This record gives sequence, structure tokens and C-alpha cells, in this order.
Amino acid sequence: MLPFRYAIRNLFRDLSRLAQTVLGAALVTLLVMCATAFNQGMNDVLSASGDPRNVILLGAGSEDSLQRSEIPDRAAGIAEAAVPGISSWSGRRAVSRELHFMGYVAVPNHEPVQTLVRGVTPNALLVHPDVTLVEGHFPKPGQLLVGRLAWKSLGIPRKDLRVGSTLRFDDQTFTVSGVFAAPGTVMESEIWADLNDLRTLTQRDNLSGVVLRLNEPDPADAQLFTTRRLDLELAAVPESDYYANLADFYGPIRAMTWITAALIGVGAVVGGFNTLYAAFASRITELATLQTLGFSRPAILFSLTQEALMAGLLGALIACGIALWTLDGLVVAFSMGTFTLRMTPTVVFAGLGTGLGLGLLGAAPPALRCLLPPLPVALRSAA
Repeated sequence: MLPFRYAIRNLFRDLSRLAQTVLGAALVTLLVMCATAFNQGMNDVLSASGDPRNVILLGAGSEDSLQRSEIPDRAAGIAEAAVPGISSWSGRRAVSRELHFMGYVAVPNHEPVQTLVRGVTPNALLVHPDVTLVEGHFPKPGQLLVGRLAWKSLGIPRKDLRVGSTLRFDDQTFTVSGVFAAPGTVMESEIWADLNDLRTLTQRDNLSGVVLRLNEPDPADAQLFTTRRLDLELAAVPESDYYANLADFYGPIRAMTWITAALIGVGAVVGGFNTLYAAFASRITELATLQTLGFSRPAILFSLTQEALMAGLLGALIACGIALWTLDGLVVAFSMGTFTLRMTPTVVFAGLGTGLGLGLLGAAPPALRCLLPPLPVALRSAA
């Protein structure tokens, strides 16, 4: 086998070519890491948003969208009395009447942005135990409670959305009464309003849905209730299933990120073929001389592959450094809310694997092509 220092020396023989190879590998690796973190972040936030003990009562036919759902207000009281196994705290049953509305919210000195406004009552805290007030208090009439990441979905600086600031919604001015956290869920990017306020503004007498929190994660009783009360035209959907369906809905978007990464990766591999072939072709005579000295073609091929793998790994390490420095913790907004990019070990290993894969795929064809000519032909190529 050729000594390892031979591969290292040749790696730095042409610095411009090395920079081209390393930067190409770094770009593709960074894109793959972004795609992996994007898919992982979106899937995690939608999966964590659904509680297996919660069941949502929606309008029949609108099981996939709370915004389109409409159910009568009396359905909440009927369900509370008829469905067994509903949790309670201090004598209050965990039944939350909710109205979901996608509306335009404007912050002073900023353009209006469409975001989700959820009309709730204090009972919402009973069915969403992940929600905790980190500042201020629950909204009263004329007030709003904002999620910790709502500033991102509104596209404004964090400092412009704090307790005491004002928002305009449907030509009405509201004051921010508090900030809540719901780590890892889409609720952190929502705005909560008093239910009666939102019903008045939207001129709706009905609800979008009713959330029931059960003692056990078994929706059978709630589903049986909807089949018995056909007059209410309800459907009972476990909250975890509801958000799982939303994750499937966003599947094409996640697929597009992989397709984009794959297309750029193919372009990088093809470019790597040309770059490495130019690098290896200029050394055909040198490679033939090594064969005359007794080194086998597999040994030479292994040494050339080492060069390409080191270049790919160097690019991957640069990409990992950039990702950890600039992308880790980045908040990304989408139509349902926000999620955070995390450079988890899975993402980092995906990046390192990409760099090594690019080096291996990019080196093999050019190296084989340069080693195929018969030895006499290769030795005369210098002429």
C-alpha cells in the first residue's frame, strides 16, 4: 500500500482545485443538513403538539381542519355531561371551547400578517398542560395572550411583542396581557384571545371545536358519543391523530427539500467527476510509474480515494461548523406555526455521511478511468 502521507501531499498539490472540491462538498453537505433539520423539526413539532389524552370534537366532514370546522356552542355542555372519563381539576371539568381563525394581525409600524388566533376560555389551560404563563396573565376582554414565538410568525422583532404592547386585529386594538410557552408545539406561535371577543369580531355564534381531556388515552367513549348524537353532526378525533394528519399534509413540502438537496448533490457529484478527473489525468504518467515500482492498481486506487475522501470530509467539517454556528436554534415559520432547527447528532451524522459519500462517489470513476490504460500507453502519455 502507498503511504498515507503520499495522499496528504497530493491533496495540497493544487490549492485552487482543492478549494473548489472542498467548497462544493461543503455546500452540498450544508444543504443536506438543512433538509434533515427542516424535516426533523417540522415532524417533531407536529408530533409533540398532539396529546394522546386529548380528543377534539369537530364538525363532521372537517376532521382535517379546525379552521373550517363549525359546531354548535351547546355541543360543549352536552359532551361534558355525556362523555365519561373526562379529567377534572378542583371541580372544573377539562373541556375547552375553542374558536380557531386565520386573521390578519398588525403590529404598529409593521405590515399586517395572517396568523392563527385562537379564541379560548381559562379552561384551555386544563386541556393543554404544556402551556405555561411565563409573563403577565390570562387575557381578559380586549387583551391577547401571545406565544413565545409569535413574533417570528408575525415577522417582527421580538421586542415589539411584549406585555403591554398593542396589536390591531379586525380594526380593533388589543393589548398584550401575557406571554406563554408551550415547548416543542405549534401553539408557541399562536395568539390567544378571549373567546367572546373573537366570536364578536368574526360574527360567529358557533365554535371551531371542543377539546376534551380524558383520564385515559382512549377516545372510544367520545367517538361513541358522536355516533349517538347525530343531530350535532360531530366527529371525535384524537388530538395526536389530528396533528399526524397535518404532518402528512406537509409531506410534499418536506419531500421538496429532499428533492432539492438531491438535485444539487447530483450536480456536485458531476462537477466532482470533472474536477477530480482533471486532477488525476494530469498524473497518469506518475501513476504508471508507481505501477512500475511495484504498487498495484488497487493500492493506487485506494490512495486516490483517500485524497477524495479527505477533501469531502474537510468540506463536511466546514459545513458542520457553519451549521452549528448559524443554523442551530434558528426559528422557521410555516403556515401552522413555527419550529426550531436543531443540529442534533442525527443531522450532524447525515452531514458527515454526505461529505464522505461525495468523496467516494466523486473519486471512483475518474480514478478508474485514469488507471485503465495499459502501462506502456500510460508511460508514453507524458509525450
